[in-house]
Amino acid sequence: MSGRGVLLPVVMLACFVAGVGAGSALTIGIDGKLAAGKLVAEWHDSASWTAGTSVPPRLAAGPAPTGSPTRVRIPAIGVDTALEALHLDGSGTLAAPHDFGKAGWYADGTLPGDTGPAVVAGHVDSKRGPAVFFRLPQLRPGDLIEVERGGRWLPFRVVSSGWYPKTDFPTAAVYGPTPTPQLRLVTCGGEFDRSLHSYTDNLVVYAVRA
Repeated sequence: MSGRGVLLPVVMLACFVAGVGAGSALTIGIDGKLAAGKLVAEWHDSASWTAGTSVPPRLAAGPAPTGSPTRVRIPAIGVDTALEALHLDGSGTLAAPHDFGKAGWYADGTLPGDTGPAVVAGHVDSKRGPAVFFRLPQLRPGDLIEVERGGRWLPFRVVSSGWYPKTDFPTAAVYGPTPTPQLRLVTCGGEFDRSLHSYTDNLVVYAVRA
Protein backbone atom coordinates (compact mmCIF):
# COMPACT_ATOMS: atom_id res chain seq x y z
CA MET A 1 0.00 0.00 0.00
CA SER A 2 2.98 2.27 -0.57
CA GLY A 3 3.24 3.08 3.12
CA ARG A 4 0.02 5.10 3.12
CA GLY A 5 -2.80 4.20 5.47
CA VAL A 6 -5.93 3.39 3.50
CA LEU A 7 -9.26 4.51 4.90
CA LEU A 8 -12.09 2.10 4.17
CA PRO A 9 -15.08 4.25 3.25
CA VAL A 10 -18.22 3.75 5.24
CA VAL A 11 -20.07 4.89 2.14
CA MET A 12 -18.94 4.09 -1.35
CA LEU A 13 -19.84 6.60 -4.03
CA ALA A 14 -22.23 9.49 -4.37
CA CYS A 15 -23.93 8.57 -7.63
CA PHE A 16 -25.49 11.28 -9.76
CA VAL A 17 -28.09 9.86 -12.05
CA ALA A 18 -29.88 10.81 -15.23
CA GLY A 19 -32.85 13.09 -14.98
CA VAL A 20 -32.51 14.17 -11.37
CA GLY A 21 -29.13 15.82 -10.81
CA ALA A 22 -29.21 14.78 -7.15
CA GLY A 23 -26.62 12.65 -5.37
CA SER A 24 -27.32 9.39 -3.60
CA ALA A 25 -24.87 7.38 -1.59
CA LEU A 26 -24.28 3.70 -1.12
CA THR A 27 -23.88 2.54 2.46
CA ILE A 28 -21.55 -0.42 2.77
CA GLY A 29 -20.73 -2.62 5.72
CA ILE A 30 -17.25 -3.47 6.94
CA ASP A 31 -17.86 -7.19 6.37
CA GLY A 32 -17.51 -7.05 2.56
CA LYS A 33 -16.99 -10.21 0.54
CA LEU A 34 -13.43 -11.44 -0.06
CA ALA A 35 -14.15 -13.90 -2.86
CA ALA A 36 -13.55 -11.48 -5.74
CA GLY A 37 -10.28 -10.24 -4.28
CA LYS A 38 -9.04 -13.80 -3.79
CA LEU A 39 -9.92 -14.65 -7.39
CA VAL A 40 -7.98 -11.63 -8.66
CA ALA A 41 -4.90 -12.66 -6.67
CA GLU A 42 -5.06 -16.21 -7.99
CA TRP A 43 -5.36 -15.04 -11.59
CA HIS A 44 -2.47 -12.62 -11.22
CA ASP A 45 -0.19 -15.45 -10.08
CA SER A 46 -1.14 -17.65 -13.03
CA ALA A 47 1.86 -18.85 -15.03
CA SER A 48 0.12 -18.63 -18.39
CA TRP A 49 -2.49 -16.52 -20.09
CA THR A 50 -5.45 -17.44 -22.23
CA ALA A 51 -7.58 -14.52 -23.34
CA GLY A 52 -10.85 -14.41 -21.45
CA THR A 53 -9.75 -16.80 -18.71
CA SER A 54 -6.70 -15.26 -17.10
CA VAL A 55 -4.34 -12.32 -17.42
CA PRO A 56 -1.10 -11.87 -19.36
CA PRO A 57 2.23 -12.43 -17.61
CA ARG A 58 3.58 -9.38 -15.83
CA LEU A 59 5.95 -7.14 -17.78
CA ALA A 60 9.57 -6.79 -16.75
CA ALA A 61 9.87 -4.60 -13.68
CA GLY A 62 10.73 -0.96 -14.33
CA PRO A 63 11.32 2.00 -12.04
CA ALA A 64 8.64 2.58 -9.43
CA PRO A 65 5.99 5.05 -10.61
CA THR A 66 5.98 8.49 -9.00
CA GLY A 67 3.48 11.29 -8.56
CA SER A 68 -0.30 11.20 -8.67
CA PRO A 69 -2.33 9.62 -11.50
CA THR A 70 -3.49 12.13 -14.09
CA ARG A 71 -5.36 10.18 -16.75
CA VAL A 72 -7.03 6.85 -17.53
CA ARG A 73 -7.77 5.32 -20.90
CA ILE A 74 -9.70 2.16 -21.76
CA PRO A 75 -9.47 1.48 -25.52
CA ALA A 76 -12.15 -1.24 -25.60
CA ILE A 77 -14.88 1.22 -24.56
CA GLY A 78 -13.44 4.46 -25.92
CA VAL A 79 -12.57 6.06 -22.57
CA ASP A 80 -9.71 8.59 -22.43
CA THR A 81 -10.14 11.03 -19.58
CA ALA A 82 -8.31 13.17 -17.07
CA LEU A 83 -8.59 12.05 -13.44
CA GLU A 84 -9.88 14.09 -10.52
CA ALA A 85 -8.73 13.46 -6.95
CA LEU A 86 -11.68 12.17 -4.91
CA HIS A 87 -11.94 12.30 -1.12
CA LEU A 88 -14.35 11.25 1.59
CA ASP A 89 -16.63 13.81 3.15
CA GLY A 90 -17.50 14.01 6.85
CA SER A 91 -20.05 11.20 6.57
CA GLY A 92 -17.61 8.82 4.88
CA THR A 93 -19.01 9.29 1.39
CA LEU A 94 -16.64 9.07 -1.55
CA ALA A 95 -17.45 12.20 -3.53
CA ALA A 96 -18.30 11.69 -7.17
CA PRO A 97 -16.35 13.54 -9.89
CA HIS A 98 -17.57 17.08 -10.53
CA ASP A 99 -17.43 16.54 -14.30
CA PHE A 100 -19.67 13.78 -15.69
CA GLY A 101 -17.19 13.32 -18.52
CA LYS A 102 -14.26 12.61 -16.19
CA ALA A 103 -13.37 9.80 -13.80
CA GLY A 104 -11.75 10.24 -10.40
CA TRP A 105 -9.40 8.26 -8.21
CA TYR A 106 -9.69 7.66 -4.46
CA ALA A 107 -6.85 9.94 -3.34
CA ASP A 108 -6.89 8.74 0.29
CA GLY A 109 -6.20 5.18 -0.84
CA THR A 110 -3.64 3.32 -2.92
CA LEU A 111 -1.99 5.08 -5.86
CA PRO A 112 -2.37 3.19 -9.16
CA GLY A 113 0.75 1.11 -9.72
CA ASP A 114 1.57 0.78 -6.03
CA THR A 115 0.91 -2.46 -4.19
CA GLY A 116 -2.74 -2.62 -3.23
CA PRO A 117 -6.10 -1.81 -4.83
CA ALA A 118 -6.39 1.62 -6.44
CA VAL A 119 -9.99 2.74 -6.90
CA VAL A 120 -11.23 4.78 -9.88
CA ALA A 121 -14.87 5.89 -9.94
CA GLY A 122 -17.04 7.58 -12.54
CA HIS A 123 -20.62 8.48 -13.37
CA VAL A 124 -22.72 6.19 -15.54
CA ASP A 125 -24.94 8.97 -16.89
CA SER A 126 -26.31 12.45 -16.34
CA LYS A 127 -29.39 14.47 -17.22
CA ARG A 128 -27.86 14.95 -20.68
CA GLY A 129 -27.13 11.29 -21.42
CA PRO A 130 -24.25 8.81 -21.06
CA ALA A 131 -21.33 9.72 -18.81
CA VAL A 132 -17.72 8.57 -18.71
CA PHE A 133 -18.35 5.01 -17.42
CA PHE A 134 -21.57 4.35 -19.34
CA ARG A 135 -19.94 1.50 -21.28
CA LEU A 136 -18.11 -0.03 -18.32
CA PRO A 137 -20.36 -3.16 -18.36
CA GLN A 138 -18.92 -4.02 -21.78
CA LEU A 139 -15.43 -4.72 -20.40
CA ARG A 140 -14.29 -8.32 -20.53
CA PRO A 141 -11.34 -10.28 -19.06
CA GLY A 142 -8.15 -9.38 -20.87
CA ASP A 143 -9.23 -5.84 -21.80
CA LEU A 144 -6.54 -3.19 -21.31
CA ILE A 145 -6.78 -0.29 -18.85
CA GLU A 146 -3.97 2.27 -18.71
CA VAL A 147 -3.36 4.86 -16.03
CA GLU A 148 -0.95 7.76 -16.58
CA ARG A 149 1.26 8.54 -13.62
CA GLY A 150 4.51 10.48 -13.52
CA GLY A 151 4.61 10.68 -17.31
CA ARG A 152 4.32 6.89 -17.68
CA TRP A 153 1.37 4.76 -18.77
CA LEU A 154 0.83 1.88 -16.36
CA PRO A 155 -1.00 -1.09 -17.95
CA PHE A 156 -3.62 -3.20 -16.20
CA ARG A 157 -5.75 -6.07 -17.50
CA VAL A 158 -9.34 -6.81 -16.56
CA VAL A 159 -9.79 -10.15 -14.81
CA SER A 160 -13.39 -10.03 -13.63
CA SER A 161 -16.37 -7.83 -12.83
CA GLY A 162 -19.40 -8.00 -10.60
CA TRP A 163 -22.73 -6.35 -9.92
CA TYR A 164 -23.56 -5.73 -6.26
CA PRO A 165 -26.67 -4.38 -4.53
CA LYS A 166 -25.88 -1.14 -2.77
CA THR A 167 -26.89 -2.82 0.47
CA ASP A 168 -24.28 -5.57 -0.01
CA PHE A 169 -21.21 -3.85 -1.42
CA PRO A 170 -18.00 -6.01 -1.25
CA THR A 171 -15.95 -3.53 0.78
CA ALA A 172 -13.07 -5.87 1.59
CA ALA A 173 -12.70 -7.09 -2.01
CA VAL A 174 -12.62 -3.53 -3.35
CA TYR A 175 -10.58 -1.74 -0.67
CA GLY A 176 -8.81 -4.54 1.22
CA PRO A 177 -5.04 -5.13 0.93
CA THR A 178 -3.68 -7.11 -2.04
CA PRO A 179 -0.18 -8.54 -2.62
CA THR A 180 0.17 -6.88 -6.03
CA PRO A 181 -0.77 -3.60 -7.77
CA GLN A 182 -4.44 -3.82 -8.70
CA LEU A 183 -7.20 -1.56 -9.96
CA ARG A 184 -10.93 -1.27 -9.27
CA LEU A 185 -13.26 0.66 -11.56
CA VAL A 186 -16.61 1.54 -9.98
CA THR A 187 -19.86 3.00 -11.29
CA CYS A 188 -23.60 2.79 -10.62
CA GLY A 189 -26.15 0.71 -12.47
CA GLY A 190 -28.94 -1.78 -12.18
CA GLU A 191 -32.51 -0.57 -11.85
CA PHE A 192 -33.31 3.06 -11.24
CA ASP A 193 -35.26 3.65 -8.03
CA ARG A 194 -37.28 6.79 -8.68
CA SER A 195 -38.32 7.12 -5.05
CA LEU A 196 -34.65 7.32 -3.98
CA HIS A 197 -33.41 9.04 -7.16
CA SER A 198 -30.71 6.41 -7.32
CA TYR A 199 -29.62 3.25 -9.06
CA THR A 200 -29.93 0.08 -7.01
CA ASP A 201 -26.55 -1.49 -7.76
CA ASN A 202 -22.87 -0.83 -8.24
CA LEU A 203 -20.67 -2.35 -10.91
CA VAL A 204 -17.05 -3.14 -9.95
CA VAL A 205 -14.44 -4.09 -12.55
CA TYR A 206 -11.35 -5.80 -11.13
CA ALA A 207 -7.99 -5.47 -12.92
CA VAL A 208 -4.37 -6.34 -12.18
CA ARG A 209 -1.07 -4.84 -13.29
CA ALA A 210 -0.02 -6.27 -16.64
